[in-house]
Amino acid sequence: MAKKSTTVFFCQECGHESSKWMGQCPACKKWNTFVEEKTSVAGGKITPFREAAKPVRIGSISMGEEERMHTGIAELDRVLGGGIMHGSLTLVGGDPGIGKSTLLLQMCRLLANAGRKVLYISGEESLKQIKLRAVRIGDFQDSMLLLCETDLGIVEETIRHTEPEIVVIDSIQTMYQESVSSAPGSVSQVREATNVFLQLAKGTGTSIFIVGHVTKEGTVAGPRVLEHMVDTVLYFEGDRYASYRILRGVKNRFGSTNEIGVFEMRKEGLIEVENPSEYMLSGKPAGASGSVVVCSVEGTRPILIEIQALVCRTNFGIPRRQTTGTDFNRVNLLMAVLEKRLGLQIGDCDAYVNIAGGMKISEPAIDLGLIMAIVSSFKNRAIDERMIVFGEVGLSGEVRAVSMAQQRVQEAKKLGYETVVMPRVNLEGMDRTDGIRIIGVGGIGEAIDLI
Repeated sequence: MAKKSTTVFFCQECGHESSKWMGQCPACKKWNTFVEEKTSVAGGKITPFREAAKPVRIGSISMGEEERMHTGIAELDRVLGGGIMHGSLTLVGGDPGIGKSTLLLQMCRLLANAGRKVLYISGEESLKQIKLRAVRIGDFQDSMLLLCETDLGIVEETIRHTEPEIVVIDSIQTMYQESVSSAPGSVSQVREATNVFLQLAKGTGTSIFIVGHVTKEGTVAGPRVLEHMVDTVLYFEGDRYASYRILRGVKNRFGSTNEIGVFEMRKEGLIEVENPSEYMLSGKPAGASGSVVVCSVEGTRPILIEIQALVCRTNFGIPRRQTTGTDFNRVNLLMAVLEKRLGLQIGDCDAYVNIAGGMKISEPAIDLGLIMAIVSSFKNRAIDERMIVFGEVGLSGEVRAVSMAQQRVQEAKKLGYETVVMPRVNLEGMDRTDGIRIIGVGGIGEAIDLI
């Protein structure tokens, strides 16, 4: 039968389908997200008979302890929630050249060397190119299989025939289904390919990793429904020209979210950074004003990072404000609190704030550190090098409680810090830690007096 061609419109945010273009998506309420695509449907297709599934009682479902596959990379296992879950579908996104394929190839090598059957499918590189990159990483066992293919039908048949335990798809934007006439990488193709891999993962128990390219806004190219379909979403962060890389879990059905893993890019591949706090604080200047160490929590891991601030009188009519690694509007808000509550005349000053090490921190617990760094630079007074601070700051200038205060203090003690400035309300019910001085503050005025 001849194929019938139709034109449909898809929402790039949620994947909603419409026969005509609309300014606002009726499903997700986003504006100007519809794109036009041509699809073809083969007429006269006969759907085979399938017995309908029947509901079962939840108490009749037997469930043993789920065994996870350890990748051999401790930082990756941490972000995944303890290892790879059987039958899971994981999306790995990040900027081009940041190390997505390198990390997954290293994972495949360790799993293959441990006796696991691994299938690496690439739609972007030839077999020789993959081998050239693999030689740089290390030796591979014969249980590691390679396939260069973009036809979704052939890929699906290969997975069912070889029955691997781990499959890596690099990348999802290169896969195409012949029954869909739109170009590879389009909304229709990406959604169809992800649905096929989802059915394979759940039906065969194979753990599948798919690599997704990102747009200039930093989101995975294609419909946002792609992130809803998968079990786990991992994002690579960091400057591809720098040596550090941060792997962040933004969604995980089998573990906690917002866990991070820190890696360093070297010629032999990505190397784990076992102590991120010490790594982030390397090269911290001694006796410099505008520098303070704060403790932030990423997932379940406390990390010490350095906040740098530079405040100076402006030479222009409108002062300039710039932030790197933290929220620009939050810094403006905290500077307004300083001017209103403490009377500091910083409204006509340029302000530059930087999170050293390339981290992107949005946790409110670094508010007190931002305040102290700005005041330290404004008054040109250095903060004690053996001191760390953390606490959320309200609009009235009060220092509010934060979560996991005990773990933050323990991390500071582990790295040899002697003083911790924290919210006074967190002192209640917290175990005292020997060998470290804890100062509780109720407002930003008390914290500024310590500079």
